[in-house]
Amino acid sequence: MSIPTVINAAGRAVMTELNGKPAIPFRGVGKYRPSGNRYGPPIPSCTDFPPDGNKVVTTLEEALLRCGIRDGMTISTHHHLRDGDLISNRIFEIASVMGVRDLVWFPSASFPCNEPVIKYLEDGTINRIEGSMNGPLGRFVSEGRMKGTAVLRSHGGRVQAIQDGEVKIDIAVLVAPSSDSFGNARGTGGNSACGVLGYAKADAMYADKVIVVTDNLVDIPCLPMEIEGNYVDYVVVVDKIGIPEKIVSGTTQITKSPDRLLIAELTAAFLEKSGILKDNVRMQAGAGGTSLAIGVFIHEILRKKGWKSKFGFGGSTRYMVEMLEQGQMEYILDAQVFDLESVESVTRNPKHVSYPVFNAYNYHSKGNLTCMMDIMILGATEVDLNFNGNVVTHSDGYLLHGIGGWQNCLHARNVIIPLPLFRDRIPVIVDEVTTLCGPGELIDVVITERGIAINPLRKDLIESVRNSGLPLTTIEKLKEEAERICGKPSKPVFDEKIVAAIKWVDGTIIDTVRKIKK
Repeated sequence: MSIPTVINAAGRAVMTELNGKPAIPFRGVGKYRPSGNRYGPPIPSCTDFPPDGNKVVTTLEEALLRCGIRDGMTISTHHHLRDGDLISNRIFEIASVMGVRDLVWFPSASFPCNEPVIKYLEDGTINRIEGSMNGPLGRFVSEGRMKGTAVLRSHGGRVQAIQDGEVKIDIAVLVAPSSDSFGNARGTGGNSACGVLGYAKADAMYADKVIVVTDNLVDIPCLPMEIEGNYVDYVVVVDKIGIPEKIVSGTTQITKSPDRLLIAELTAAFLEKSGILKDNVRMQAGAGGTSLAIGVFIHEILRKKGWKSKFGFGGSTRYMVEMLEQGQMEYILDAQVFDLESVESVTRNPKHVSYPVFNAYNYHSKGNLTCMMDIMILGATEVDLNFNGNVVTHSDGYLLHGIGGWQNCLHARNVIIPLPLFRDRIPVIVDEVTTLCGPGELIDVVITERGIAINPLRKDLIESVRNSGLPLTTIEKLKEEAERICGKPSKPVFDEKIVAAIKWVDGTIIDTVRKIKK
């Protein structure tokens, strides 16, 4: 049965009901204003907890039983252990054995290590995932095999949904590399250090029940406290929460591709010649190979000119740490780390600060960090002629990525998307993005190896580089060039069935993903 849809302000057909609850179609950037009060979990009482503060229970199964796990509950997890996570799959293995059904999994992100969750989707333990989907999980959803409708939110959109009561977390299971018996926890120490726990803060504060799982129980107090024990119900100690070499997995090597190095060089040159890169600049870049190369070029420009960045917002990498240690960056504000050098930096450098995404990205707050950023370097799977961006599906229509902080980052002062003109002989610049994740009015510059296209809305940027000697072009010409080389790609064919909803940063629905028709 198809879900009735309406056309939203972005021209996309979206539902007004999502998994049995009313949903609000996207109204435009900054057009939706929330009302009401923030959600509050039930009031607890100290009489229900050990007077000595020891909340340790024997097993995760016991903790879940004490939390009253039952059919239909929402279980949240965070992704700081990345592809080395050994706990999140275990939750649903336990629930399946118990006979619990129709759970909602609410992760801050998923990774290939979560492929085993598919069998719990198949046996009915999990009804749906409301969170990013990578690889096998995304393919499973795109093929229409999940019972409920997936919901994809940005990192900030996830926080917004929690605090606004759009998602009520029944049980949060939060892994922590170090914890004391009271539940005070941090992201450093032990054999499974992940650096920071910036995605766990909202879960700890708003969930009805909170379980901390650790493999490194330390004496109270566990300092610095990223999760405070007064939010925690139970502490579980296990042999191992994560695989260290996979906790910091990801693309953390500078690209060696000549084309991508050229893109990085053009990006740094554009930032310098446009005047965006300056003393006390505030910036964020990703951990992909091209982004890392851009960071190295920026570091060199700052060093030569005697400038420094006021702060960088992480995901941090060793290249950002080098900028901090060599004096080209004053602070790193960090919600997650991507390599061991960054883990070590958090441990020893007081200017490398854990900064929860709750403060950095939440659109329903009294201001957030992204609006203050001068430079935002982002990627995309597709960009269209109106500068709209897609980060969750490829041109074949399969749902293979999460949104991450991408949507939230679009609110920075200058949003730059460096990307190759084509990948695997498939053009990246298209007539219309397969899935709309971010409106083109918020994307300022697209930089490819074959030219730089500036959004016509940014007349100031166009004027700033008019006589720069940079290879300026238009988005239309970039698309023509890609199609001249690769040909025009065929569009994917979709079923009527909606398999996922894409939320905008304010909780409205900006687009949907439909089942792939094979």
